[in-house]
Amino acid sequence: MAFSNKVRESYQKEIKEIQDAGIFKEERFIHSPQAADIEVEFPKGAGLSKVINMCANNYLGLSSHPEVVKAAHEGLDARGYGMSSVRFICGTQDIHNELENKVTEFLGTEDTILFPSCMDANAGVFEAVLTTDDVMISDRLVHASIIDGIRLCSAEHDTFKHSNMEHLEKKLQLHADKRMKMVITDGVFSMDGDTAKLDEMVQLCEKYDAMLLVDDSHASGFIGKRGRGTHEKYGVMGKIDIITTTFGKALGGASGGCVSGRKELVEMCRQKARPYLFSNTIAPVVVSGVLRVMDILSQSTERRDKLEANAEYWRKGLTEAGFILKEGDTPIVPIMLFNAKLSQDFSRDLYSEGIYAIGFFFPVVPKGQARIRTQISAGHERHHLDKALEAFTKIGKKYDILGKTKQEVIDRYGM
Repeated sequence: MAFSNKVRESYQKEIKEIQDAGIFKEERFIHSPQAADIEVEFPKGAGLSKVINMCANNYLGLSSHPEVVKAAHEGLDARGYGMSSVRFICGTQDIHNELENKVTEFLGTEDTILFPSCMDANAGVFEAVLTTDDVMISDRLVHASIIDGIRLCSAEHDTFKHSNMEHLEKKLQLHADKRMKMVITDGVFSMDGDTAKLDEMVQLCEKYDAMLLVDDSHASGFIGKRGRGTHEKYGVMGKIDIITTTFGKALGGASGGCVSGRKELVEMCRQKARPYLFSNTIAPVVVSGVLRVMDILSQSTERRDKLEANAEYWRKGLTEAGFILKEGDTPIVPIMLFNAKLSQDFSRDLYSEGIYAIGFFFPVVPKGQARIRTQISAGHERHHLDKALEAFTKIGKKYDILGKTKQEVIDRYGM
């Protein structure tokens, strides 16, 4: 079909309906490095505003760390800008293998394979290791990239209620006749900030001879006493069959991801995972930066310790102010507003107060679960958090939601 005026008008109508509903997603243009303080142009052409960033995945504050930037420059000089190839043809450098070995040691696994992103890792891993004779059983709140990867795989797919171990056990019993069974979960659920019950999941997987895959993108580097991830937090290091994770959040914040786990499963990805076989290798400049990140994390837990203290302070302050929060013990702290338009209005008012935090609503989260998702960083100092608490409280008073129940907020603004 040609892109006729009729087709164009149809899309224009849909876009206008989104705008009229007050839920149009607008991008902000950042004119500075990623950090706790950033310079933002919003809306386009309005000039720059210096704001506190409360919604980045820069958990350890390493995205513009001088040592990481220096290592990236050195990598650029020593290994070039890009590989112009995939790994198995002529796209593998020594530093790619070095990073794989360092990640394996850090996560306590058997082997690791790099991907252009964790989304690519999730897109490739299921198809590479499972067949039509197998079954995938996923938590109902897994990340969208996992869902996309599952769709590309020929194995049967089933789900279990979020973090409900009794329901998971029933599903494992139901699929007992399958050749292979794989249980799939996020380590930290990025919209809510809660963690998977990996200790109980490992027990069930051992009982029913199932593999366990964990996407630990929102945990690697800072969850657990040494920052190894949710498998360290729950005392099951070495018992997770596959970990997928990213270098685009706490581990430097640039790009890239990996599959880490049992050496046979990693080898299957190396031989069959399509995003690995048909995508350019991670750029040397990124690999060099991540290698320095791994060194920093292996030397000290100072940053993850500061992050933990910051997150506790932030959650306590919001709770005392009277906001409705999702329970959790991670740096992801969602402030529940329930109404999509309210989340957008709240976000814009925060920006006017010098606070950058985005409203989330359907389809990013379920209908009626709109929120401001805040994410704390080791780059935040106490004065950042205090100023943000002051702004959140001021806007909360404006909309009369402080100290209110969920139903009272819904009665006032709807879902």
